[in-house]
Amino acid sequence: MGGVRTHRLLPLISAFALAACTVTVPGSPVAGDVEQRGPRGPVPAGLERFYGQALTWSGCGGFAHDDESRDAFAKRDVRCALLTVPLDYANPAGRTATIGVLRKPATSDRVGALVLNPGGPGASGMSAAVGIADREPKIAAHFDVVGFDPRGIGVSKPRIQCVTGPEMDADRAEPDEDTVAEEEAENKDFATKCAQRSGVDLLANVGTRDVARDMDVLRSALGEEKLTYLGYSYGTLIGTVYAEAFPGNVRAMVLDGAVDPDEDPVAQAIEQVKGFDKALSDYFAGCSTRRCTVKSKDQLKKLLVDLEKRPIPVGKRKLSYSDASTGIDAALYSDEYWEFLDKALAELAGGKGESLMLLADLYTGRDDSGEYSGIMDALVAVRCVDEPRITDRAELERRTREVVQATRGVFMADVHPPLPALDTCAFWPTPNTSVPHQPKVAGVPPLLVVSTTGDPATPYQAGVNLAKSLGARLLTYQATQHTAFLDGVSCVDSVGLAYLEKLELPPADVTCKG
Repeated sequence: MGGVRTHRLLPLISAFALAACTVTVPGSPVAGDVEQRGPRGPVPAGLERFYGQALTWSGCGGFAHDDESRDAFAKRDVRCALLTVPLDYANPAGRTATIGVLRKPATSDRVGALVLNPGGPGASGMSAAVGIADREPKIAAHFDVVGFDPRGIGVSKPRIQCVTGPEMDADRAEPDEDTVAEEEAENKDFATKCAQRSGVDLLANVGTRDVARDMDVLRSALGEEKLTYLGYSYGTLIGTVYAEAFPGNVRAMVLDGAVDPDEDPVAQAIEQVKGFDKALSDYFAGCSTRRCTVKSKDQLKKLLVDLEKRPIPVGKRKLSYSDASTGIDAALYSDEYWEFLDKALAELAGGKGESLMLLADLYTGRDDSGEYSGIMDALVAVRCVDEPRITDRAELERRTREVVQATRGVFMADVHPPLPALDTCAFWPTPNTSVPHQPKVAGVPPLLVVSTTGDPATPYQAGVNLAKSLGARLLTYQATQHTAFLDGVSCVDSVGLAYLEKLELPPADVTCKG
């Protein structure tokens, strides 16, 4: 879908009340402080015990499960808890799930809680909350910064699991499938493993519809009458779905790097391919002021074609064409990483692949031990229940032709055109729970949408369309990167902070220049 917040993707380059008692809650890593602030606001019938639940806050170290969370959760001024929600909201008396929640309390003049999601689908909101609170003192001062791991992801349980670390490594090392039958066999195998290892009941209920419902339970348990929310990339879709489901429960939302909720998936894929191509053009244009070993698309194309024939050894692994492409795309999320990409491409030209492999590992969530965060599994699982699947062969061939024609001449698109193969979702064991549509948000207060003109992952027009759909104010940022708010751009940050803190929006749409 939209990708993830850049500063979380490439880390190497770059509030609680005292409780009356302390108890140990089953499933919680350590004992903590029990706090009950809910229920607050409207409570849907049958969900009273969830909306009014107490949260047990403790140190976050025991919740860590990968390199990223171990670094983020080691902070002493953050607290973590588990929120209980129905696995299936149609059966609230049935099986439950737990949602990991992290909170860094406001330090002065508290406005309320700011709930956030960094995108993906599959990225950890808990880890992202630590980074945002540390980087932006005004947010940390006035808001309890709250991040949650959406259902099936990270700390949350049960967890989506489709492939093992060694299986993922093997898949990344293999060349692209040459035939429709080969690709479909691999896609079917992935869907089968997801069902076996995650459980069909979890896969049926991991869509954005259910994440938005969880977020309303969280709002109430945090004691917030209205939700204040910050969503990046795919997180903008969570915000949109929430605003449609609970328009009267919204205080404020900043949606940055927008996913257009009514855009056809084929059109979305085409625009994303073109977006990364434009970012690559901007990258090479910048070589006029940087020392670049690889200075053009033609030169890079030759290196990648050669790499496909002869992968480069990197330790016990080999850098494949697929991994190199993934690493390049990762670095194109922001011009802040172009110098690192210079280094990686210089290595590639010299027959080395360590830096591109590292970028690909970071993007796919692989840590030094060879384990994966699950972000790629979650991305597929969420997409397969958020979008209608295509199983009709004629329709599939028509859509494939549309993509091929629309991306002809785009960098490397002609070398690896898509096959008219049934994707993983065609073999998914559960039906979709959402369809692209224009959101109905009557009664929602004024919102702020941020869209960047050179965003490769969520192209600019998607933000224009989302702002129109929500009746929101649009903030345009002229730059080449994915998302902009709280990224050190004073013009963008001043507008967003005034809105979140004081609910003050500019009288008209505004443009900021990079």
